Amino acid sequence: MSNQQGTDLFASQYVGKHLIGDELNEREILDALAAAIYVTDAAGRITYYNDAAAALWGHRPQLGEAQWCGSWRLFWPDGSPLPHDECPMAVTLREGRPVRGIEAIAERPDGTRVPFMPYPTPLRDASGRVVGAVNMLVDTTDRRDTERAAQQLSAIVESAEDAIVAKDLDGVITSWNAGAQRLFGYTADEAIGKPVTLLIPADRLDEEPEILRRIRAGERVEHFDTIRRRKDGSLVEISLTISPIRNVVGQIVGASKVARDITERRQAQEQQQLLLREMDHRVKNLFSVASSVVALSARSTGTARELASAVQERLSALARAHALTLSTISDADKTADRATTLHALIGAISAPYADPAGEGAARITITGPDLPISGRAMTGLALLLHEFATNAAKYGALSTAAGQIEVDCSEDEDLFHIRWSESGGPLIRHEPTNEGFGSQLARLTVTSQLGGELSKEWLPEGLVIELSLCRERMNR
Repeated sequence: MSNQQGTDLFASQYVGKHLIGDELNEREILDALAAAIYVTDAAGRITYYNDAAAALWGHRPQLGEAQWCGSWRLFWPDGSPLPHDECPMAVTLREGRPVRGIEAIAERPDGTRVPFMPYPTPLRDASGRVVGAVNMLVDTTDRRDTERAAQQLSAIVESAEDAIVAKDLDGVITSWNAGAQRLFGYTADEAIGKPVTLLIPADRLDEEPEILRRIRAGERVEHFDTIRRRKDGSLVEISLTISPIRNVVGQIVGASKVARDITERRQAQEQQQLLLREMDHRVKNLFSVASSVVALSARSTGTARELASAVQERLSALARAHALTLSTISDADKTADRATTLHALIGAISAPYADPAGEGAARITITGPDLPISGRAMTGLALLLHEFATNAAKYGALSTAAGQIEVDCSEDEDLFHIRWSESGGPLIRHEPTNEGFGSQLARLTVTSQLGGELSKEWLPEGLVIELSLCRERMNR
């Protein structure tokens, strides 16, 4: 016999015996129940109700007068009116059968509404004739609130940008939202039921047992940066937050994972570090070059006034050359409109090292064809040539009075070639063993921004730099 059958039998025998007739010896038991219970006669008139029923209805109907149900008004779940003579209790008395699986809403006299599920059961006498019915009303407010909260939570999880995945304590995926599909490439059907190691690269498989150990211990794992594998085999950097999932009795039954793609954040951090290193490098360069400018000016002047004038001229030229390297930062919206030529750019950058009086041989000479330059290429090339010139002022040809630089230009169909040759500087005894940050930055500028190649040859008489640049990129 099922539980429901047992309930129906109890209602028919116990309630029928004690509440339809004159014997009310067991009424105290029903009065004490937390469930709302009431009884009607065969005509549907209410002959008994307990305190829980009165509380649900919000008033105490008159026994023998109120019919079918003690609610002030009744409604279907969609809000449409439910006449009392069509309510589940009326159906039970009319058809002589229990009614199950129906939901309704009771309105109290004060206007508040209570969702409930009725369980009306017919009561029969010894001959089987229906002599009344008993009804139990179950307030479903908490259940509906729980269902509504669950639906809202489900909608939030599904619409979240982050990947949200649940797994059991064996590491098997049990839920998978749209964010997880976007991040990892697997659909929910492809992922659910599979081990979470599906996403873990072979060299990081040892992470999962440790994560499961911490989850079983009730720990929360926050902001754990790692790498996972997508469906197409590509790797993605993510930040994981992992929390235990508990059942209704508090036992840990699994874990939820929130995964966020941190590729852009990592790239931004690397870019920030690169910019900070570049700024530090350039500031140090400027101080070093300023010192070289003073020393260079002192060799060609005889008085303090002449020295001050020469230093001022060279520092002004240095400021103008430095401004060329900042166009993408200080004048980003006008970069595309700025244009010059390679010869003019070299002239502006070499001006701080020229003789302010215009006497003697030029320190930097340029030969060969010229090349128009505009857009972002101008900034990249200015940075590159500025690096060459400042290094020459610190260590190479421009650090001595007799040093010179020859810049020879040539071209072919797709490439423009620049040969930077230094002479007259300090004797070079060996090639540097370590590539400094400035050299790394120069190489990155040539290969990634200017689409070319760079090589250096450390000859005893001076450094020779060979540049090959993509002509097409010089006007981007």
